Amino acid sequence: MARRFLPLTEVSEILDISAAQAYALVRSGDLPAIKVGGRGQWRIETVELEAYIQRMYAETRELVSTRTDRTDDAETHDT
Repeated sequence: MARRFLPLTEVSEILDISAAQAYALVRSGDLPAIKVGGRGQWRIETVELEAYIQRMYAETRELVSTRTDRTDDAETHDT
């Protein structure tokens, strides 16, 4: 059975970012998480991590598309 929740350390490894960056994503609300246990350990649900990754792909596609459109417009005006 696949695990439902991941600790921040594993999330940071999966995303290849620092633990501080993973924590910042959680604190900003960009990556939904819950606190569990007496010491309040952060856990990220695997479906939330996958949804975050898909959002980042979509945002990156939009960013690349927008920059490509700007480059195309600039080249059209330069000729």
